[in-house]
Amino acid sequence: IRGVGHHQMVLLKRCCRSVHHCSALIYRQHSRDEDTVRMEEMMLRPVRGHDVRLKMLAAPVNPADINMIQGSYPILCPLPAVGGNEGVGEVIEVGSDVTALKPGDWVVPIDAGFGTWRTGVVCKDHDVMSVCKHISVLGAATVFVNPCTAYRMLKDFQSLTPGCTVLQNGSNSAVGRAVIQMASALGLQTINIIRDRPNCAELTQELKSVGADYVLTEEEVMSSGLSKIFKEVPKPKLGLNCVGGSSGGLVLSNLDHGGTMITYGGMARKPLQIPTKSLIFQNVTLKGFWLTQWKKNHRKDEVQMKLMLDHVCDLMRDGRLTAPPCVPTPFHQYTRALHATVQSHQRKHVLIM
Repeated sequence: IRGVGHHQMVLLKRCCRSVHHCSALIYRQHSRDEDTVRMEEMMLRPVRGHDVRLKMLAAPVNPADINMIQGSYPILCPLPAVGGNEGVGEVIEVGSDVTALKPGDWVVPIDAGFGTWRTGVVCKDHDVMSVCKHISVLGAATVFVNPCTAYRMLKDFQSLTPGCTVLQNGSNSAVGRAVIQMASALGLQTINIIRDRPNCAELTQELKSVGADYVLTEEEVMSSGLSKIFKEVPKPKLGLNCVGGSSGGLVLSNLDHGGTMITYGGMARKPLQIPTKSLIFQNVTLKGFWLTQWKKNHRKDEVQMKLMLDHVCDLMRDGRLTAPPCVPTPFHQYTRALHATVQSHQRKHVLIM
């Protein structure tokens, strides 16, 4: 370039090399129409200090992601926003002050609202946490929300020892499947309630194949109860509810005296039906759980968070915990994944970058 000296030319080349772009799925307004999400090109800022540049490998499309796009989730990102709260990326470049991460490491975002639906991102090193590379990409992409939700609920609310029973609804959900497998690894027994559907027998066998002890439909529990099962296993001290409505009432009414029911979802979108006798005569406790809030509360306790993530990854690496049934979807076919996520009885779609 005429008029540019050697030193200036070197700086110009370095600057050009440091400019990177990515493709990102961006929404510029809140809408119930998933087509409001569009793929756009974004420029990435240069990597400095405590920055890390990631190449995103895979990112699931979860119902919470859709809720954020719709504007109905408790946490909303400033607009325009990149979609996606969960995923796994590979470290490509690190800043001069980064010591805990190196190129080639796999990392997962810690906080919600990270914006994982993109091919690359520059973020701070404290915004991500390293994850084991000895598990599958799909496993790593889905490890830090649903399996960790299951882990915390099994660990934090009741003192459970081998032989104890856990009762849950929504048992075929990603969290439900993780509960089944983790409970099995801990020597716990699970009673799993599912909603009736055409492939009920197939789903029952599928859940039993990953460790479920008992699988019943809501109709079966309402008509026959669980008295026969309670002749074989102790009544549960812990109940997990992600459905609400009458299904939540089924979980609550079948807990042992002094039991605890954790509500972590409301898939039925109906008020929780609470049997009065359970509160008065069974002295049950009702609590809620949201992993996003748990992470916020423990944001400075990186050791405990890493121990949780490593424990869950160890279970996955050893084959005692599997990734939920997923549909890998090429990134450019993102509309298929978005539309599928709002449909009933669909498998989780994971965008592959």
